[in-house]
Amino acid sequence: MPAGPSWHAAKIIECGGQCTTDPRSGGVLATIDANGFSIEPLATTAACTPNLVAAHMLYETADPFRMREPDGTLDVSDAMYTAVDETTVRVEGSRFHVADQHTIKLEGARIAGHETMSFTGIRDPHILSAIDDWAALLRTMIQQRVEQTIGLTDDQYAFDVRLYGYNAVLGDLDPAQGAPREVGVMLLVNAPDQATATAVAKIANPLMLHLPTPDMNYLPSLAFATSPAEIERGPAYEFVLHHVVDSRTPTDMFRIEFEEATRRD
Repeated sequence: MPAGPSWHAAKIIECGGQCTTDPRSGGVLATIDANGFSIEPLATTAACTPNLVAAHMLYETADPFRMREPDGTLDVSDAMYTAVDETTVRVEGSRFHVADQHTIKLEGARIAGHETMSFTGIRDPHILSAIDDWAALLRTMIQQRVEQTIGLTDDQYAFDVRLYGYNAVLGDLDPAQGAPREVGVMLLVNAPDQATATAVAKIANPLMLHLPTPDMNYLPSLAFATSPAEIERGPAYEFVLHHVVDSRTPTDMFRIEFEEATRRD
């Protein structure tokens, strides 16, 4: 069958029932022909719809209309999604552009240190009314106390303060305004070894529990989520290779061994 409908159908059915009205119901069946493909759920309680089938091209792709594969690019910019009946969708217009050069994506990761995490909750309305200032003060105080206590400078470890319930997910893109009712503060420390990461987190412990803003005339008590407050996460990894490599043949980069099978009657 043509590469366009074949690649497109393969992309859609990769996640089974995700393109149906009941993603937990099971798989789907795709029938490919010379002009396109039809897709339908295997479960009688689910249905494929044009919107759900088309939307699956948004999943794990940088471009919802074009998806690069080793030997070319799937192009669905002209694809048409039509409901055949209440459960089946017909897709036509998918194309595949063969590349001049076959390529293989090469990825690799390495250990980027060890992590220790602490998590505390804030409901103090005075702190929450100036949560950005409090977080900035926390960062400054942690850096100062780590250097004073164990002599580490900024280039010997790293930490991140994430304010869940405020901006931990969207950051500056969050359109919400005003003080939140409560915020969860996650401290994530990264250091070359686990002991150092935990030592930094322990130094931050009293700050995560009682740090006031400069204008407060009382010592707040915040709420740790766990006891002990420090949770050792172990090795942390980061991508260090994310490349596209030219390949002379589709299998050139892969070691392949063949063995003669022994037939058993």
